[in-house]
Amino acid sequence: MTDLKHAIRDVPDFPQPGIVFRDIAPLLRHHFAATIDALSNLLTPTQWDRIDAVAGIESRGFILAAALAERHARGFVPIRKKGKLPPPVVDRAYSLEYGSGVLEMQHGTGALLLIDDVLATGGTLGAAAELSLDAGYSIAGLAVLIDLNLVAGWRWRDREVLAVIRY
Repeated sequence: MTDLKHAIRDVPDFPQPGIVFRDIAPLLRHHFAATIDALSNLLTPTQWDRIDAVAGIESRGFILAAALAERHARGFVPIRKKGKLPPPVVDRAYSLEYGSGVLEMQHGTGALLLIDDVLATGGTLGAAAELSLDAGYSIAGLAVLIDLNLVAGWRWRDREVLAVIRY
């Protein structure tokens, strides 16, 4: 498998001073299939059998989740920023390393695999998981492309977050 980490570009002081942004655009441009393969292979076939849909967290998580949903013939569920989905929706506030926000999703049922591009402090992924429960879903798994390891061993409700790349 291609070493995916080398294709990620570090952008210092973006979006604000002191933050190192991990730009996955070059990775997606040059190694998209390998990236989706790596995410897909984080779960066994038996684990995939227990997943009804793949939920992607806005916005880069959409790219990864939609490709995984297509690859495994599962549904796609968007988790969006406040005001982007038509009602009725469920919402949840969250904090991240440089701000805060509100996520929304529509009601549903079934077992979700939650996907995001980066795990930093766990605020976004944790809020998305809680939001999913509030909306009627169960959580079959959590996975990210990159774990920045800012909170070593971060877990949601004692569940491991799978990652392709760890810093």
